Amino acid sequence: MVAFLTDPIVITVLLTIAGIGIVMELFSPKFGIPGSIGVVALLLFFYGHYLAGLAGIGAFALFVAGIILIFLEFFLPGAIAGTLGVAALIFSLFLAGGNALQMSVSILIALFFSILSFFIMIRIFDKKLVLFNKMVLFDSARKEDGYVSNINRTDLLGMEGTALTILRPAGTAIFNNERVDVVSEGGFIDQNIKIKVIKVEGARIVVREIN
Repeated sequence: MVAFLTDPIVITVLLTIAGIGIVMELFSPKFGIPGSIGVVALLLFFYGHYLAGLAGIGAFALFVAGIILIFLEFFLPGAIAGTLGVAALIFSLFLAGGNALQMSVSILIALFFSILSFFIMIRIFDKKLVLFNKMVLFDSARKEDGYVSNINRTDLLGMEGTALTILRPAGTAIFNNERVDVVSEGGFIDQNIKIKVIKVEGARIVVREIN
């Protein structure tokens, strides 16, 4: 059993199964069968290397921590837990493996098939990446739905008033006995000068001096 589980070909197969299982779980809202199969493959990998005396407690503890972080990724926002979990898994594989070069080759092959399965899920099966959806906000606050970022004072457009304070270029003006924060077109406007609203951009009201 030890000789079989530590064979380079078997190691590559187990890591490939684990990688594909993790990739499949990225498209699932909850931890399911693919992830379970991937975890079992990793457990067999560590079990064989533990019996062979290659994997210590530290490597296995790091492996368990990686699994827990990946599992928490399905319940926590963002991708920090999942990223740390994958990094912990890969590092634990190197700690458990007796030959760093052999482990590198096996991990690269597993990554190749994992990435291939990732593109197959997206391109052929048109699956949506649940992890990516958790990272990106797709909802939009549209004006048609009643969301406004600020008050749009388009009613002031073209209105004439008086600069209540000096505009350099920002200041306060008065229109029909209403105090409004305005900004000049770029130049300096003195106090009590007649002004006119020439542009309204949300809460930004641009005025120009009336000659």
